[in-house]
Amino acid sequence: MFILKKFFADFEEGACMVLVATMVFALTLQVLMRFVFSSSLAWTEELSRYSFIWSVYMGGVLAVKHSQHVRITAQFMVLSPKCRVAVLLFTDTVWFLANLFIAYQSAKVLGDAFEFPEVSPTLGIVKGYVEAMLPASFLLMNLRLVIRYWHLVKNRELMTLAKIDGGDA
Repeated sequence: MFILKKFFADFEEGACMVLVATMVFALTLQVLMRFVFSSSLAWTEELSRYSFIWSVYMGGVLAVKHSQHVRITAQFMVLSPKCRVAVLLFTDTVWFLANLFIAYQSAKVLGDAFEFPEVSPTLGIVKGYVEAMLPASFLLMNLRLVIRYWHLVKNRELMTLAKIDGGDA
């Protein structure tokens, strides 16, 4: 159980590390092949592109996990702490619902991608597997958002949401 909990706790960091390392390896290999051996490997470009796409979406999930996603907070300075928390709860609910909508719509498109598969030219994989990152990442964002609020409510720390850049609460 501890191993599973540790895996889940560090999943996004590990996934981003592997994906970025794969991208850097593929691009380095491609540069080496072109400049040292005057040849090229077609699959490295495709692999680096897919790794980049996946790492961007996993980075978004990682930002949600650490509450480091982009958020404009200047307007909160004029609100009382309770109003800040209420507004943040409302906006995060809208965000949660938007993530569900995007995940649902992309899953519908993904169904077509597997029903009528398009195979990548050099790696020979079904592109639906690459596109599967879209619904997966938005669902993971929602999962991390729910976990964050679960911990805040469980530890009676919901008012910590009112703190902005170390400001008052």
